[in-house]
Amino acid sequence: MTSEPTTAEPPVRIWAVDDLPALDFDPLLTELLAEEPVARIRLPFAAHSEAWLVTRYEDVRTVTSDPRFSRTALLDREVTGMTGHRVAAKESLNYADPPHHTRLRKAVIRTFTGQNARRLRPLAQRTANELLDAMERQGKPADLMRHLHGPLPLAVVCDLLGIPHEDRAQLASWPDVILSSGPGPRSSVAAKEQIRAYLVQLLERRRREPHDDLAGELAESWAEGRISADEAVSLATAVLVSGAHAVRNNSANMVYLLLTRPELMNRLRAEPQLLPEAVDELLRWIPHRNGVGLPRIATEDVELGGVLIRAGEAVYASYLAANRDPEVFEDPHTVDFDRAAVAHMAFGHGPHHCMGAMLTRMESEVMLSTLMARYPDLRLAGPPEETPWQSKGLIRGPRELLVTW
Repeated sequence: MTSEPTTAEPPVRIWAVDDLPALDFDPLLTELLAEEPVARIRLPFAAHSEAWLVTRYEDVRTVTSDPRFSRTALLDREVTGMTGHRVAAKESLNYADPPHHTRLRKAVIRTFTGQNARRLRPLAQRTANELLDAMERQGKPADLMRHLHGPLPLAVVCDLLGIPHEDRAQLASWPDVILSSGPGPRSSVAAKEQIRAYLVQLLERRRREPHDDLAGELAESWAEGRISADEAVSLATAVLVSGAHAVRNNSANMVYLLLTRPELMNRLRAEPQLLPEAVDELLRWIPHRNGVGLPRIATEDVELGGVLIRAGEAVYASYLAANRDPEVFEDPHTVDFDRAAVAHMAFGHGPHHCMGAMLTRMESEVMLSTLMARYPDLRLAGPPEETPWQSKGLIRGPRELLVTW
């Protein structure tokens, strides 16, 4: 006999999503995962409305892959959220459902193959070497955010898109402004307008002068009518912003963790062949974002975790919490490089799974392996608690990462 789903709504949790120290895991997610895996929440913006939050691995998989939960339905809705502005454009992949979403992904998916990640690896390695050469010339201590974690992901994504070297400096700060709940809607809108204007020019140049890069691929799809101009610009923006900002912070988080957990660093130095597995485990364990991303809207009544979600209600899915689900990951709060291979959700799940996953892994491996090979005595330049962290960012990471060697 199966029990009927409960229709009584639980008390609403007010989730302020305050800045947490370093890489501390959000205590509310830990609590909900254990005690209330399908919960009602209010986030800092549009706090007059409510949404559901699911935290368990299987429920997160369901919400992010079941077509009864729609991203497109968000477009005409105001839902309690992390920011007071819409981060992604309405034309973006973020708000698309299949089959429209599938059509957009096809416009860029050729670029995000394992073969292309392997092609870009020597470029990333050469860039890493050059950046660290420059850091050494400046002398120690040095800020890895400025010398490595910031410029390397930006260089890789610019190589991917085909952005000339002379244009890259002007792009450096825009992704941070867009992916923040701090500067506010005006700053975010201004940054998006600047990025859009630049990318429109780049894509129009590629239409006139085709080239074998992502901008050329998008321009070709636009010229042939497979995607619109707005969709081409939105796809290029998403690649630029997430590729520059998320990888910068995720890779810096990995280095910070290894420098504050010497037993993990020593293990990797002794067994460098473990690096791919270690990167995957670090991706699972590190709480790489604050709060949650975009929700979905239930298009019909759905039972989830013994709770009835009504048609029209918003549902958030926490990938961070799913990655700490003890039903799936044994001793989930422990970093274990020998963990049995279970698909984590650091790159999402379902149609919106991150296309740049292989590229991100490659960049992280290049940065970690190069730092370990060049600096056998790499260490923080001060106590860990003195490392400053970004405030009000959607993606978590150090503001500075001062090291010596």
